[in-house]
Amino acid sequence: MKSQPIFDYPLFALGFRAFFALAGLAALILIVFWNAIFNGTLTSEHYFSNNYWHAHEMLLGYAVAVIAGFLLTAVKNWTGKQTLTGDPLANLCLLWLYGRILPFYAGLLPDALIALVDFSFLPVLAYQVSKPIIEAKQYRNLFFIGLLLLLALSNGMIHLEMLGLQPNSAATGIQLAVATIIILILIIAGRVFPFFTERGIPGTLIIRNPLLDNVSVASAVIVFALQLFGISGTLLALAAVAAVIVNIARLSGWYVPRVIYVPLLWVLYAGYGWVILGFLLTVLSAYSLVSPSLALHAFTLGGIGVLTLGMMARVSLGHTGRAMKASNAIAVAFVLINIAALFRVLLPIAMPGWYETLIYISTLSWLAAFSLFVFVYGPILTTARIDGQEG
Repeated sequence: MKSQPIFDYPLFALGFRAFFALAGLAALILIVFWNAIFNGTLTSEHYFSNNYWHAHEMLLGYAVAVIAGFLLTAVKNWTGKQTLTGDPLANLCLLWLYGRILPFYAGLLPDALIALVDFSFLPVLAYQVSKPIIEAKQYRNLFFIGLLLLLALSNGMIHLEMLGLQPNSAATGIQLAVATIIILILIIAGRVFPFFTERGIPGTLIIRNPLLDNVSVASAVIVFALQLFGISGTLLALAAVAAVIVNIARLSGWYVPRVIYVPLLWVLYAGYGWVILGFLLTVLSAYSLVSPSLALHAFTLGGIGVLTLGMMARVSLGHTGRAMKASNAIAVAFVLINIAALFRVLLPIAMPGWYETLIYISTLSWLAAFSLFVFVYGPILTTARIDGQEG
């Protein structure tokens, strides 16, 4: 006799639903906690040191949740094979959630257990994503598994320092995580930007340029590799200039003027623009003209933050049978997330004396953007498709 699934709810009908909901809530809760820690109003014994906790949770908590939701959904489309649903999907979500909660129990639980629970999520996700890919013999998509394992490696490097096993490895782990996520974004952009643009603007035909796609990704790999090996100065600057040029050329090949009238499109192009700005600020930071933190946040808050919000909004509409049109509230959220990046990345260059105020405004803008996302998309993610199909 077949047992009835415990988590037989629309929220667990497909990976994007549960993980996008978790990502939206995490984007709010983690930043509220971080703001309290940054201001000194919250102190607690924690497995991570404060700065490492913030970086770890935004990259390997929030961003990884978005990646999990996207891949568990996209791989089903690519392969025609079922990915996790129901109880197995709920179990994977719980594993992700335990990774967020257990670090607050440092001193009550063994550090090794905290590290093991958090570390195990990415290898388990990689295994679950690889099964339908291998079953469908789509071996070219296995490089996504390699990127997930690189993220697992970066997570492991952070935990090794937290456990006292490898000094000074956490910063490198965070660098590797940022690099891997940005490279993943650049790869996915080549698959979805032309398609989304053609679908969002009828009559548009985007000419793909595989060579430019490959060169743009390779240029990013070179920049991040130089940084990981501690190489700066002219060599890093030249590599970053090349990354700026080829990625501008790539993005320009997809862009059509009507993009600015379609929020679900312009938010993606804006997010890519922040990635390009990250490479430009890397040029300046190579000569110590700006703080490396500004380039880092151009990649993270700007590139990862803006693009993940836009992707979650677009994917959620498409996979719940809804029209591909952002509501006014979500269009406002797209503006707010870009304002958050503006106040965190660019304005501190012009107004360094206002740094704390700018960070505060950036924080409020981020929270407002994701509050709108949770409010609008909570009902979408937790109810069945409006067209009656599965997923």
